[in-house]
Amino acid sequence: MVNESRLIIRKAAVLGAGVMGAQIAAHLTSAGIPTILYDLPAQSGNKNAIINSALQSLTKLKPDPLATSGMQALITPANYDSDLALLGSCDLVIEAIAERLDYKQRLYQTISPHLAKNAIFASNTSGLSIQELAEQLPHELKPRFCGIHFFNPPRYMKLVELIPHEKTDETLLSELETFLVTYLGKGVVYAKDTPNFIANRIGVFGMLAALHHSRELKLSPDKVDGLTGPLIGRPKSATFRTMDVVGLDTMNHVVQTLKQHLTDDPWNHLFQLPDWILQLIERGALGQKAQAGIYKKEKTGIVVYDFHEGNYRAADSTIDPQILAILTLKNPVERFAALHKSEHPQAQFIWRIFRDHFHYSAYHLEAIAQTTRDLDLCMRWGYGWQQGLFETWQSGDWHKIAKLISQDITAGKALSKQPLPAWATELDFNGAYLQGKAYAPAKDVYLPREGLPVYQRQLFPELVLTETADEGKTVFETDAIRMWTQNDNIAIVSFKTKKHTICVDVLAGIQEAIARAEKDFDALVLWQRDGADFSFGANLKIVNEALQTKSSDKVEKTVTAFHETALKLRYAAIPTVAAIRGMTLGGACELSMHTSKIVAAFETYIGLVEVGVGILPAGGGTKELAMRAAKCTLPGGHFNQLKVYFEQIAMAKVSTSGLDAKKLNYLQTTDNVVMNNEELLFVAKKQAQALADSGYHAPLPYLFPVLGKPGIANLMTWLINMREGEFISEHDFLIGSKIAEVICGGKVDAFSMVDEKWLLRLELNAIMELAQTAKTIDRIKYMLENGKPLRN
Repeated sequence: MVNESRLIIRKAAVLGAGVMGAQIAAHLTSAGIPTILYDLPAQSGNKNAIINSALQSLTKLKPDPLATSGMQALITPANYDSDLALLGSCDLVIEAIAERLDYKQRLYQTISPHLAKNAIFASNTSGLSIQELAEQLPHELKPRFCGIHFFNPPRYMKLVELIPHEKTDETLLSELETFLVTYLGKGVVYAKDTPNFIANRIGVFGMLAALHHSRELKLSPDKVDGLTGPLIGRPKSATFRTMDVVGLDTMNHVVQTLKQHLTDDPWNHLFQLPDWILQLIERGALGQKAQAGIYKKEKTGIVVYDFHEGNYRAADSTIDPQILAILTLKNPVERFAALHKSEHPQAQFIWRIFRDHFHYSAYHLEAIAQTTRDLDLCMRWGYGWQQGLFETWQSGDWHKIAKLISQDITAGKALSKQPLPAWATELDFNGAYLQGKAYAPAKDVYLPREGLPVYQRQLFPELVLTETADEGKTVFETDAIRMWTQNDNIAIVSFKTKKHTICVDVLAGIQEAIARAEKDFDALVLWQRDGADFSFGANLKIVNEALQTKSSDKVEKTVTAFHETALKLRYAAIPTVAAIRGMTLGGACELSMHTSKIVAAFETYIGLVEVGVGILPAGGGTKELAMRAAKCTLPGGHFNQLKVYFEQIAMAKVSTSGLDAKKLNYLQTTDNVVMNNEELLFVAKKQAQALADSGYHAPLPYLFPVLGKPGIANLMTWLINMREGEFISEHDFLIGSKIAEVICGGKVDAFSMVDEKWLLRLELNAIMELAQTAKTIDRIKYMLENGKPLRN
């Protein structure tokens, strides 16, 4: 790999302990960077009371900004009166105070003398001019100042807009981009210094266009949200729910910023919220943070403010069947043609919002972004869209749609009379993307992706239209798995099943892959090519069918195959590495725990969840935690650790992150957590090769002590208390008793020495008993039908 200049951030500071500032501090801390969080001193009592309150609030936010419980205590509180000297130890300082130019500039004057000589200073402003902010800075600080705009919530939103001003050091920007990508797991897009930058400029315009057309076509907010969510490849929050999440007051502030600073924008007349939203703001109905906004929850269910009727009513996002049929057409060319042709208000609404969004984005592209890719990735990463605007336009036939837009502009139907830019309508224009390159209007050329060395770590980056990835060379392939390589000595196994569920065929495929890897490769990596999740565990549908037909031998065959595969992963002659991300549940957790090493994405949710379907972890998971508890050498530690693991299994506890997975010991201290999902395979392969190069030998099987009958008795006491307190059902009690028996090694004397196979037999016996009970069969069936556990 090409050497690259590295930016080392040993300590950071965040100025402003509001919702965004506190969450940015939390994410920096999760990345292993000691962080100081500043705010104003309290007028009385503890000077850091404001910051301490903000840190406590982190524990109540959903989704959780903290990687694991208690992490807020690692953030250092500070105030501007007494703690400015601490800034001198920080390599990165991010300002995240209120969106007021005068407030920010005043703060800059206060803190500038205290910054370290080489510290990077950045603003998290969502739309104020970086150039204007820089004007108040000392001359020597200006090259080290830029905008770093995180999206809310900072932990989960991938997009960071990086905004330089005219004197920002270009080398520093490249180093900062590398840091943001690898160490914070972000997708970086350079934005030009224009109001609201790229994502919010384009995203808020889309909401304003939807507001305008919903009024004209008499569509209520719930109908609009039904139309503008997953049906068109966008999040469930769609349009009006997104406004509630953002906050109607915040939305109004953003719109006013556009109105004030974009006076020459041909769409300026659109930059205002309707009276009915302003009235909601006046009432304090600000959205989700106020428990009421466009939507609110009542005892009868979710209600929506129907501005046509002027009151709240039950929400109903049902879409007309004929429009649903159009929106589910697979061919985007046919879909857009049908939407344009239909006179139904719902179809016309969808056509109009796409038309105006295409029009606005094309018209302003050159002023706000470098390429079509930059704008599209902003909408994907900042707004959660499956496809960007220019990708969508090109997929629907660029020239046909451009012609329809131009016709609507001429007819006065569009929201602006401005024509599309010349490049968008030229007959020889090849579209927004060509052969993996994106159109750059300022240079009238197609440009490839950014070439920084950090991106060589992304073996399968998120692709836009016409881009392709090297899919490698297949070693062998079945209906269940693919074993492949990228022309090196590391073999990769990817599952092909729905949600990467695990069945006998997947297990057989892994076993064959291990045998081939032992013969021809240095190591084997389990990694999923597609989807956000590693695996949802065992294929319950197959288990359910076996139980419904009373084919218990099929269940036994599956459990046995799990055990065999787990042991082959552990005792293979070559290192095996599980590269996991997202949901890694049940059997997937168990297989991962048996590999030589786990490399987990930061957003990994791993756990043994089998009790939810009426069984216990029987793919080696219960056995594995028993073995790990036995390693505890502290006085009384064996039982105390075992009880923790027992409760984890009994309560189906899932990690909240890769870091939390270490805390729960699903990952061990030697396992790796990677901040950027797209670097997961790269790191896993590097770790696998390093193990191989170090002269890897499989671990030797060994005997370990179990707690036997006394341990079971102690765990049963806990179960009895839970049952008597009506915290668990009788069937939960039965499942718990089976878990207790297995994790304690069965009804043997305390500290009897056993091997893995002993506990695996206990697992098999326990699951065969539970699988034949009516209540377990009901739980499995209910989970398949409803997607949630049944507590019977």
